[in-house]
Amino acid sequence: MSLYTTPLQIGYFFGLLMWLVFLVRGFRQQRLSDTFLGWIMFILAMELQDYTFGFAGINFLWNELNGFPRGVSFLFGPMVYFYFRAQTNRSFRLRGKDFWHALPYLVYFLYEITAFVQGPEAVRLKQESGYDLVLSYVFRFALWGSFIFYLGKCLVIYRAYRAWSIHQFSNTELISFNWFRNFIYAMIFWLLFREIMNVLDAFLDLSFYQDWWWNLGLVAVIFYIGLAGISQRQPAMIHFDLDLQQPEPPDEKGADTTHLAIAQRLRALMEQDRLYLQADLNLSELAQHLGATRPQVSAAINQVFGKNFNDYVNSLRIEEFIRLHRENGSTYTLLYLAYESGFNSKATFNRAFKKIKGRSPKAFLEG
Repeated sequence: MSLYTTPLQIGYFFGLLMWLVFLVRGFRQQRLSDTFLGWIMFILAMELQDYTFGFAGINFLWNELNGFPRGVSFLFGPMVYFYFRAQTNRSFRLRGKDFWHALPYLVYFLYEITAFVQGPEAVRLKQESGYDLVLSYVFRFALWGSFIFYLGKCLVIYRAYRAWSIHQFSNTELISFNWFRNFIYAMIFWLLFREIMNVLDAFLDLSFYQDWWWNLGLVAVIFYIGLAGISQRQPAMIHFDLDLQQPEPPDEKGADTTHLAIAQRLRALMEQDRLYLQADLNLSELAQHLGATRPQVSAAINQVFGKNFNDYVNSLRIEEFIRLHRENGSTYTLLYLAYESGFNSKATFNRAFKKIKGRSPKAFLEG
């Protein structure tokens, strides 16, 4: 145990532990996103494996397994992409065409394993050949292309998902936007840090002890992804599919009448049943109450009330909060009244209140 070995060993075994934890939770709760997140943890642990074993004095990987294709980096991008798809869509399942994402890894694996199964001499000849050096650069550029491609796709999903959610959920705290954003940032940090160290190594011929720093950065990423990922919730009725998201079609003649009728029924429903008091109210449930489709209800709210679904429901909750404060302001705290009005967190309440009223709750009530 030393300053160099201990952090890497802790990070390595923590990554493997979280791999198993996510797989078990994914199986028990039928959350495919957890399964993908578990494999992401496995891949990150494998990225840490060489240095973890090396600093521990275990040379098995470089002796008996020299030439074995133990790298799994080509699977990292697809796993992150599938995780984003599954976390934003509970009904997402892998289809036959999705397995094409594994093709770059299969090419790399077959290239490496072909020499390995022929024995150490074949591995040595391959590693000393000029074409192996050329292909190593080809694989390296292909790997970076994969990282950029898939993280870019995840960023597109994140942005579209965030825009879509405000039209679907009254409580977006269930949808951890910060998690998706920070996940992407953590991956970019690790990849850039590693590449910077590789460039410095090429020019300065760094020792393994100097290379150790990017591995320490990877340990930090492993702990963040593991601990933050395990706390992520996923609504049971979330079905976002980027491929199916289309802009609202232009209104045809007579469409406004339909939306106005829906808006009138919605206003009456909110006055009578006060559904906005349900903290987890979503557009699907509201559409069922109204006997209309989600696009129809969303369009009615947008056109008649001039708001998205999230702002519409929160505006009703804020009016309820103001009414309760006028009747019971001296008896209960503002936070208690916020919860009674349908909000489920202080942060959500304050953010919604300031957005709709232009001031904080305290400043509004004192003014």
